[in-house]
Amino acid sequence: MERTKFLSAEAAALLVKSGDTVAVSGNGAGMTSPEAILAALEARYAASGEPRDLTLVHSLGLGDRERRGTNRLAHEGMLRKIVASHFTWSTRIQALIREEKVEAYSFPAGVVQHLLREIGAGRPGLITHSGLGTFADPRQDGGRCNRRSAEALVELVRLDGRDYLRYKPFKVDVAIIRGTYADTRGNISPEEEAVDLDIHTMALAAHNSGGIVLAQVKQVLEAGSLAARNIRVPGIMVDAVVEEPEQELFYGVEYDATISGQRRAHLGRLATELPKKLERRIIARRAAMEIRRNASLNFGFGIPGGIFGVIAEQGLGDDLWMSVEQGAHNGRMLDDHLFGAARNPEVILPSIEQFDYYSGGGIDETFLGMGEADARGNVNVSHLAGNLVGPGGFIEIAQNAKKVVFCGTFDAQGSEVALEDGRLRVVRAGRIRKFVEAVERITFSADYAREHGQEVLYVTERCVFRLDAGGLRLIEVAPGIEIERDILPYMAFRPAIGEVKTMEGAVFA
Repeated sequence: MERTKFLSAEAAALLVKSGDTVAVSGNGAGMTSPEAILAALEARYAASGEPRDLTLVHSLGLGDRERRGTNRLAHEGMLRKIVASHFTWSTRIQALIREEKVEAYSFPAGVVQHLLREIGAGRPGLITHSGLGTFADPRQDGGRCNRRSAEALVELVRLDGRDYLRYKPFKVDVAIIRGTYADTRGNISPEEEAVDLDIHTMALAAHNSGGIVLAQVKQVLEAGSLAARNIRVPGIMVDAVVEEPEQELFYGVEYDATISGQRRAHLGRLATELPKKLERRIIARRAAMEIRRNASLNFGFGIPGGIFGVIAEQGLGDDLWMSVEQGAHNGRMLDDHLFGAARNPEVILPSIEQFDYYSGGGIDETFLGMGEADARGNVNVSHLAGNLVGPGGFIEIAQNAKKVVFCGTFDAQGSEVALEDGRLRVVRAGRIRKFVEAVERITFSADYAREHGQEVLYVTERCVFRLDAGGLRLIEVAPGIEIERDILPYMAFRPAIGEVKTMEGAVFA
């Protein structure tokens, strides 16, 4: 083997060639983002027009909605194709996709990670049920996200009388990953990171494809300094290390041992507030009523993150087992742009192992966001108002949990409600209906849920629906809300209506 090189970010960026397929680690607001190398790649392209025509692969959203993360690669000509699961944090890439300037394919986050593992292991792609019945299914869009994207990257296969999807393998030329420390033999440890994510999987795919692995770290130490169990990527797989002393845990946040799990914060001094917006607070409290103690629970990004405040308020944490797709278990889950990490985490797994657990049905209850829902009960969170959001880990989680609680406002853009004497009043309806005749894309298949016996609820601030054999059934309304006045006129279809209860008053306390 050649010894690992220790390079500047600028020198490492020179190793990426035009036409390469580049896998990049990271999540949300800078978690495990190799920012120095990405910045050097952007500067190189601005100065020389190289590298061009890259294929970008990443499993979870990465950026700050402005310049950092994968936004640094969002230049016309620099990218040719994107294969990823989530795009919210990369508004510049979203624009390239909308404007048909790049090919774009969106797959479930666990699929991207597992496919990279299969590539690294030399196996013939990923065969899985994840994505059946959704926009990733080739009977629908096959993951294609604009007109320019014509390639068939996934196919339907049948084994033992059952349908599966085969996501096809490809060569990975470069993996750009991040840890906290490297030693002089090139071993990489993420021990002080918020999460491990999929850095080993990406490195495996690139190394065994005959490509290269570039690793950014905060500090380089002498060989033998790192505990063997803390090393996630062995030096045999690492071609170059970039030391970046200014590396942050998140964008604008210094390293914090209570988030990496090495110290325990005094949580009594760290208040977790309930959501400030009335609608989100109502949804969080009503959804939290579905929590079953000692169950395996999962929470998604967005409105479900408000449930963390209810859990803290009610002191339920010790009686729950919570996890998120990034691999953190229990502790005080962080919300908003820091979603995916926890303070005082009890366990931190590589996210690919977390997705193994989810895909196999390990979740009892999940609480997920809801962009729009339709008459059949399908939910869309991945393609909204012509903009590609992507599913992130939503599909593996929603498809495999025993019970799914979708959380979302009843309508959007300008909606306003008020609480007066324990009764909810609609001040102004939103301009966008969220209960539509047919969703723009299917991210959650109601037919698949019915076939597999899942229990499904749809919780809004005005009312609650349940999935039944024919579609949505209205089962609860908030006090003060009238069905004929406040609900049905703002839906594109009429749900089944039987015995309708009033939401419990504790939700509005």
